[in-house]
Amino acid sequence: MALRHYTLDFSLSTAVDSASTVPGLLSIFHEQEMTETVHDTDGHGYLATFLLNALEKKLKVLLNGNITRIKRLPALIRGAKVDRYWPTADGRLMEYDIDRVVYEEDSAYQNIKILHSKQFGNILVLNGDVNLAESDSPYTQAIIGSGKENYAGKEVLILGGGDGGILAEVVKQKPKMITMSYIDQKVIDGCRAHMRLTCGSILDSLEGDCYQILVEDCVPVLKKYVQEGRTFDYVINDLTAVPISTEPEEDSTWEFLRLILDLSIKVLHPSGKYFTQGNSVNLKEALSLYEEQLGKLSCPVGFSKEVVCVPSYLELWVFYTVWKK
Repeated sequence: MALRHYTLDFSLSTAVDSASTVPGLLSIFHEQEMTETVHDTDGHGYLATFLLNALEKKLKVLLNGNITRIKRLPALIRGAKVDRYWPTADGRLMEYDIDRVVYEEDSAYQNIKILHSKQFGNILVLNGDVNLAESDSPYTQAIIGSGKENYAGKEVLILGGGDGGILAEVVKQKPKMITMSYIDQKVIDGCRAHMRLTCGSILDSLEGDCYQILVEDCVPVLKKYVQEGRTFDYVINDLTAVPISTEPEEDSTWEFLRLILDLSIKVLHPSGKYFTQGNSVNLKEALSLYEEQLGKLSCPVGFSKEVVCVPSYLELWVFYTVWKK
């Protein structure tokens, strides 16, 4: 059974004597045959589980107008079968209108969930991170150039993109060939079955008239293309966002990002473009560090960025376009 957990936040203008005030508050719990845990905060706060209406009235009486602010916070739903709470990239907790788990698997690489939201449709969540919802066409459009590019007759390389959204969109423009490298077959399987509004029928087959999906690690693929001297008109990197911090635990992610960036630029045609996501617009330090990496590549590059509202992320997201100078 799911329980609604309410929190009441209030501030006092001056400290109060908890020894005389708290017993009056506790009488509310006792009347309802409830037990409580009291936390002494030196007269500046009180934390408990309570009946809101009764407590608000009791507070006003006991504290004699000493309350400077009182606000009833929204309820937290605890103990539900489906987790509704997921953090944003910048650490804010968001409640989604998720009502059921559509798909869940553990692969050799990650935990995979597809959750249904009444507002956003099915949402792909990998290792606890919201990746993409069926409502998130602004993400897909931004990472392929926001309608400013002509892919007709071009060679395209997609890194990641297991939900199939990028592939499905670029195929519409009749490119010469799209090569997509994604490591996790179980993500592809889940999205093929449950993210049809995103991928359409493109994941029904691993190859078509103008595309092929390589279910393998993209790093050896990139290294092979570098060795062969193969180039692409567009490289679209949908593997991972820019790490949220520069702490030691993020070092391996930064190393991976630098490797992918360097190899991608090496296989980029001199007149080509490299597209990738950044991260939340609020993570300015991390984004600045990424932009520093762009100045340390094997050849000079230019870049531009675009800020887009991705519906299911509930925050503004930065996308990069990079080109050789």
